[in-house]
Amino acid sequence: MIKLAKYLKPFLIGLIAAIVLLFGQAISDLSLPNYMSNIVNIGIQQNGIEHPAPDAISQSAMNLMTTVMTANEKQLLDENYELVSVTDKNAEGEIYKSLYPNAVAQIYVKKDIDEPVNLALDSTFETSTGTLMNLLLDMVDQHGQDSPGTASTVSSGIDLTQLYQAQLMLETLPETKIAAAHEKAINNETSLKQSGIMFAKAFYDELGMDISGMQTAYILRVGLLMLAIALLGGLATVLVSLLSSRIAAGVARNLRKDVFEKIESFSNVEFDKFSVSSLITRCTNDITQIQQLLMMGIRMICYAPIMGIGGIIMAVNKSVSMSWIIAVACIVLVGMIMIIMAIAMPKFKIIQSMVDKLNLVSRENLSGMMVIRAFGTKRHEKKRFEKANGDLTETNLFVNRVMVSLMPIMMLVMNGVTLIIVWVGAHQIASSSMQVGDMMAFMQYAIQIITAFLMLSMTFILVPRAAVSAGRIAEVLGTKNSIDEPQNPKYFNAAKKGHVEFKHVHFRYHGAEEDALSDITFTAKPGQTTAIIGSTGSGKSTIASLMLRFYDVSTGQIIIDGVDVREANLKELRSKFGYVPQRGVLLSGTIASNLRYGKKDATDAEVETAAKVAQALEFISEKPEGLESEIAQGGTNVSGGQKQRLSIGRALAKEPEIFIFDDSFSALDLKTDAALRKALKEHTGDSTVIVVAQRVSTIMNAEQIIVLDEGKIVGCGTHKELLKDCPQYYEIASSQLSGEELA
Repeated sequence: MIKLAKYLKPFLIGLIAAIVLLFGQAISDLSLPNYMSNIVNIGIQQNGIEHPAPDAISQSAMNLMTTVMTANEKQLLDENYELVSVTDKNAEGEIYKSLYPNAVAQIYVKKDIDEPVNLALDSTFETSTGTLMNLLLDMVDQHGQDSPGTASTVSSGIDLTQLYQAQLMLETLPETKIAAAHEKAINNETSLKQSGIMFAKAFYDELGMDISGMQTAYILRVGLLMLAIALLGGLATVLVSLLSSRIAAGVARNLRKDVFEKIESFSNVEFDKFSVSSLITRCTNDITQIQQLLMMGIRMICYAPIMGIGGIIMAVNKSVSMSWIIAVACIVLVGMIMIIMAIAMPKFKIIQSMVDKLNLVSRENLSGMMVIRAFGTKRHEKKRFEKANGDLTETNLFVNRVMVSLMPIMMLVMNGVTLIIVWVGAHQIASSSMQVGDMMAFMQYAIQIITAFLMLSMTFILVPRAAVSAGRIAEVLGTKNSIDEPQNPKYFNAAKKGHVEFKHVHFRYHGAEEDALSDITFTAKPGQTTAIIGSTGSGKSTIASLMLRFYDVSTGQIIIDGVDVREANLKELRSKFGYVPQRGVLLSGTIASNLRYGKKDATDAEVETAAKVAQALEFISEKPEGLESEIAQGGTNVSGGQKQRLSIGRALAKEPEIFIFDDSFSALDLKTDAALRKALKEHTGDSTVIVVAQRVSTIMNAEQIIVLDEGKIVGCGTHKELLKDCPQYYEIASSQLSGEELA
């Protein structure tokens, strides 16, 4: 995977943008439970009252609260509250009267202050209300229910009228007692905010404020904010999906381009190493696996850790005491994921090999359908396909069953965690150490953390298989070509146009124990036909492959126009040849496009001439569309002889310096063969013609005939000379020609 990381560089800006958007999406998702907690805690339970420090308070209530405050706390209130009149007949008075209809004469109103000061005031009122509650409870313990206001205030809620009656008693308490109650309140932080909010509500009720309206306004405000955040998160999700899809598609496109170009640069040595079916799988299925990983991975691999870590932080902030629940859940999930991955990962490499095998069997069946039908082996081939397909299906099913088990495990853990949180949270709510909204938020964060693990587990399905695919693609891209372009290529000698020379050439196939060719030395000159003949496996086609540099010689030299083929530019070298292989290969398109394949700018007259010389014009003219007739993939809609003639016509249209006909007349009848050879002799002119053949009649008029036997030259000369001097040639000729022709 790391070797292919460079393919992400062109999309680095998009990748960074996607990650930034993922952070935005995560922040959005992580903030929603907190706002939901506020709606429950503040909007519902606290009637929309956010601060224990009230925005307005009556003079009587202020005197009551300052009774139990320290000097510093009193000073903080003096600095941040101002005494205003609600009876003034001005605009300000009218506003205060509408907000606080039950207010009498003067009230204290909070000044416009910043957040830190507001928090300090909240803390002051929380501590004061806690101190007051502690003192009232002490009075109940000491004096029973005879103390004015204490019993009813403690048992049935905040009754300011009763508290005002108890204020005289509070003022007579020693400072040490008030200080002790103050210290006790500070140490009991869990109930401070709740008691502060209870008193704030009582202060607002005393002034006649619209608590219900305040509650509705708060819920609507926070709800609309949550909706806006959710919309932004949704927008980020859509943009991330768009970016990840574009990045994945772009990387796949570039990978396919480079893999295809690399395969095009392979010599026959590399094609011997990689099977065609494997290369097809690597260009398609393997690259698709990487594309899927990037498309899903950018969204999940980056998003899941952000959500997981962020969820843990937010959950711990809500309740440290319940964080052990998440820790246990994470340990269980990580353990299960590791076990499942250990079982599934070894299978992914096997799956890709099985895809190769299935492609191989399918390709052989489709390309060899006529042979299969002719030999009546359809049932055997069907069994081969069923075995390859069945093995792949069984392995895929095994992996899918293992991976699918993650989902129920995740759901079991998620539901179990939810139950535990409700159980533990209910006890903490009962003891006033947690609020309902906080428990609900903690539950949401726990679900988000488990969902993050679920997302990671889903990527674990893609990562191992994509890693195997990446390794297979990197193997192709990292393969060192056995035939490379020379760094400083030499230029061909124009004076030796079409001159071919073999000098003591030896060649051995990779892994072979013996040379395929030994000490091959000959010269092919322009304007002449050099024929190569020999028994099957004697190395005839290998000589043709060495000229085109499909393979490199083991020792010796092949010199074309005065330059060693290993020192020439490959494109320039091969542009000199018109090559017709043993098996005619046609590409999908038209007859004309196939004939122009070697020379794109060939005129209609040149194409027609090439077809005429190749003896193909007769059958072309019989087709309704002539040269524009369609050729199916692989040339399956023309006969073997027609395919060979079109392949010969393609080489002729190129008008090269050197023609190589590698047993290219085998599918032609004798009459067409003779006509073709006669036309070729007239058309090729000064070009060098090298003919590899099995039929003596095809080459008997060549200026030079080379006879091969077991990779060695055993004869070289004309037809008549070889009949006299070369027993191997005579043996071949006598098996094909009559006694009169041998005479």
